[in-house]
Amino acid sequence: MPRSGMEARPYVGCGFHAAPWLKTKEEYEMGYKYAVGLYSVRDELTKDLWGTLRKIKAMGYDGVEFYGNFSRTAQEIKAALDETGLVCVGWHTDWSLLTPERLLSTVTYNKVIGNTEIVIPWIPEEMRKDKASWLETAKLFSDTAAKLADYGLKLAYHNHSEEFEKMNGDVPLYYLYDNTCGVGLQLDNGNALSAGADVDVYDPLVRYPGKLRTVHHKPYSLKTGFATMIGEDDIDWAKFFKLCREHQNVEWHIIEYECEEMYGQLEGIEKCIQAIRKLEQEGKIL
Repeated sequence: MPRSGMEARPYVGCGFHAAPWLKTKEEYEMGYKYAVGLYSVRDELTKDLWGTLRKIKAMGYDGVEFYGNFSRTAQEIKAALDETGLVCVGWHTDWSLLTPERLLSTVTYNKVIGNTEIVIPWIPEEMRKDKASWLETAKLFSDTAAKLADYGLKLAYHNHSEEFEKMNGDVPLYYLYDNTCGVGLQLDNGNALSAGADVDVYDPLVRYPGKLRTVHHKPYSLKTGFATMIGEDDIDWAKFFKLCREHQNVEWHIIEYECEEMYGQLEGIEKCIQAIRKLEQEGKIL
């Protein structure tokens, strides 16, 4: 049986539940909560952690998602978060940091900074080279999610394009999520669309209800790639947000922007939140 009511689809090894976790109308009227994927400002962050976080807060973001190895002490990260009032909404964590010999130190670090979302951002090819590999990975992820749950932490996986590039006619992402229990999905809409024009970016939102606690918003154009901006790209933002409301319980909408040919790192994330707020004001995102 699943560990929480978040599992609303009959996955292998998971029971079926209704959807009491969907947000109420009143909760949605309070507005969406936006965070920044800090990989978008990686150079700025390396130069000046505190100053970069202050600038992010001033732009109107309420949360941040860290990434990579723990190059700074947990105490320093917590102090910076406390000083700026930003919430750590997740940490993109390399799979190597979740092996049995390193799991406890990873848990301890995240406990100190107050983070409960452990997100695997990428896995090596040998863990995804064919269906059998994906199925083995699904078991590893489910086992790891169960271990993290014992410490009050949650596990999720973040997609790139390869999870949507068909394998023997199948979507590899579905090999994973049809066979996991207790593993959240952090859908990156731009990464998914970058796999090709025939990709259905929206299908996972319906196929896996309740799986998304956080989501990555990354503008993508079928003509210019990542060299675009929210509202000028090929993602149907109204449809994406609508399906999130109807089928998911997304707590944080995480902005990620990586096209420095168009905008600098800080400018890019500022323009993104301005663009998404504009869509809200125009009634295109409800």
